[in-house]
Amino acid sequence: MERIPPLNPRDWPAELRTFFAGFRTQVHHGGPAPANTQSGINLLGTLARYPALTTAFLPFNGHLLYGTKLTDRQRELLILRVANRWDSEYEWAQHVVLGGNAGLTGEEIARIGAGPDAAGWSPEEAGLLRAADELRDTGTVGDRTWQTLAETFDEQQLMDIVFTVGTYAMLAMALRSFGVRPEPGLTPYLPVPR
Repeated sequence: MERIPPLNPRDWPAELRTFFAGFRTQVHHGGPAPANTQSGINLLGTLARYPALTTAFLPFNGHLLYGTKLTDRQRELLILRVANRWDSEYEWAQHVVLGGNAGLTGEEIARIGAGPDAAGWSPEEAGLLRAADELRDTGTVGDRTWQTLAETFDEQQLMDIVFTVGTYAMLAMALRSFGVRPEPGLTPYLPVPR
């Protein structure tokens, strides 16, 4: 159920339309969006109801999507695990598409629901999934998981891991609380696996 219905783009304030256009160009480094990227119009339309929050949040989120020190695959593993654990349909569906663009196979995406102990993950990938779970469950990455990750990732990457999980957990809470519904092009990627 939509609690905060998205504004139609024709009703967005002019300065917000300008911001969105510039933001999309900036986050994609002046080039086109990656193949198969979904519009996100329901999320953007909901955010359009609060321009000051939107123009503050999206540049930070843009760093996590396109400026992070993590690979696209690593980032998407984290985000999909967050979407799975928080049962965020919108976030899951959007990031199934982005995960596929980042090289995750359909089998790997489906296996995210089984968690870090499922067969087939590399130690690094299991560590990423475990970090997402520990942040969800206890609010911190445990010592053993941190040590595993620190063998592969530098300090900035470790910071990106925590901020990615935290930001997408917050976004999952917002999406669910506001009732943001997936666009029709995203519904084939549902439900979130359990």
